[in-house]
Amino acid sequence: MSSARARLPSAVVGADDAVTRGVGRVNRVSAVAFVLGGSLFALGAVLAQLGASSLATVNVTYLVGGFFFSVGGYLLIVLVSSNSRDGRRPGSAERMQWWSFRPHLLGWQSAVVLFIGTLLFAVSLVAAFAEGLTPRQSNGWIWLPDILGCICFLVSGHLALLDVCGGRVGVRLRELGWWIVAVNQVGSVLFFLAGIAAFTRPATSRTLDIGLVNWGTFAGALCFAIGGVMQMFDTPTPTRTVVQHTP
Repeated sequence: MSSARARLPSAVVGADDAVTRGVGRVNRVSAVAFVLGGSLFALGAVLAQLGASSLATVNVTYLVGGFFFSVGGYLLIVLVSSNSRDGRRPGSAERMQWWSFRPHLLGWQSAVVLFIGTLLFAVSLVAAFAEGLTPRQSNGWIWLPDILGCICFLVSGHLALLDVCGGRVGVRLRELGWWIVAVNQVGSVLFFLAGIAAFTRPATSRTLDIGLVNWGTFAGALCFAIGGVMQMFDTPTPTRTVVQHTP
């Protein structure tokens, strides 16, 4: 990378540095968003389990946490868009890329699927404010988008593991990026289990296991908060395919 960088004009190198600094800032903001989102989800789960607050307070706590999850998810797309500059002409990376279409990149696929999952969570969290829902309506408007969001998180985590492990799921204990993805994937599994347990039985109008819903959400949310803290110490490095022409 150093030799390829030395061949670039100074103006391009300066633009590269500017984008790298921008990527670092976006990474930190995304990390903080996941810490806040995870912390608020964990708080909401504790309040729900202990019955220490009204249902409205719990729902608001979840909703604000979901907003931060969506912010963090979108910024991951920005990170991939600005950090993976394969195929661009030299000098085209002068600005941050706030969106790109790069389905051939595992990191892009993972980030987009995760963001879609956060939007599905948002639908569920908003619908939770509705009153007088029948079990069928509750399952359709609250449970269904929630479990689909959980599935998106699982798929996103799998794609992220493939990305950090070079195309196949593996263990890389010495790499911080692997730990971030692994901890988040554990959180996704816990969210999925909590999501399944949140299904409302039509015959009894009761959830399958309210304890698993709350404690699964609490533990999963903590995983994402921890992952966010680790993400703060991660240093994204631009990925580039440099074509060297011989004279």
